[in-house]
Amino acid sequence: MTTVGIDLGGTNIAVVVLRDDDERIGWGKLKTPTSGDRSHVVEVMVAAVHEALTDADASVEDVEAVGVGSPGVVVNGTVGGASNIPGFYERFGLADLLKAEFDRPVRVSNDVTCAALGEHRLGAARNAENALAVFVGTGVGGGLILDGKPFEGAFGAAGEFGHTIVQQGGAVCPCGRRGCVEAYAGRRAMALAAERAVKAGRESILFDVQEELGKRRPTSGVFHEAIRRGDELVADLLDGAVSALGAGIASAVNLLDVEVVVVGGGLADRLGPQFVQRIDSATRPLLFLQPSRVQFASAALGDEAGAVGAGLLARDVV
Repeated sequence: MTTVGIDLGGTNIAVVVLRDDDERIGWGKLKTPTSGDRSHVVEVMVAAVHEALTDADASVEDVEAVGVGSPGVVVNGTVGGASNIPGFYERFGLADLLKAEFDRPVRVSNDVTCAALGEHRLGAARNAENALAVFVGTGVGGGLILDGKPFEGAFGAAGEFGHTIVQQGGAVCPCGRRGCVEAYAGRRAMALAAERAVKAGRESILFDVQEELGKRRPTSGVFHEAIRRGDELVADLLDGAVSALGAGIASAVNLLDVEVVVVGGGLADRLGPQFVQRIDSATRPLLFLQPSRVQFASAALGDEAGAVGAGLLARDVV
């Protein structure tokens, strides 16, 4: 069985072509549109699929099903509430649009649920029956594996770890609420905080590095380079991110008693194992069960986790 997995992220649309022996035989990646409407986003998703199929020396006729990991709340193939993708905030039938493009069964799930599944089957949580995956990038996402299966909740909104409240009445999150983990640890929120701090008179090289590297916004690489050069403002922002992540993860572990916490995403991947170790250290003092046996691990699949998980999930609709 050959399936296609699409990971729709805030920065990139990544696609893998996956065989039934779990080998990735094709890969494609295009930039996620930052303007326009949902039709334009779907067009780029389709183009990324064709890029991956070309890389795999395959065609749509060779594919049995398509899986999609999308931001937002996913219910029966519809997506809504994704504020970081143009046209994805108001609910619509993403599965139906892609079925019309490919004439193949389509399964849509939350993007980080897909990433959690990829890490559970083929990555850092391979031997765990219960795992939490936290992906720190443009925003902060979460995915749950409970009793060996992806857990999506009663209404499709399980795993919204980035919107766990860690400070009531705290910083404004991109979702519009206050005090969410993402308001402190999402790269977009940290960039806005840095911009406000610079306007208020704090020194930072973050935006100079952005310009030097030719980026249209502060990417994970820009943050990494700024911290490497000793930027104190960025160091403070990362301290706040670690604290928020530790509090949120501790609450999740206290509630669910998972075996493994996998930490990945663009920012975490760039900052490396030391960042994951800092989150581990921030979490442990807040855990109820002592000594805790929960293990922390860096995501093993990198950029492929969400797309691989989506490809695995597509097998369920064949």
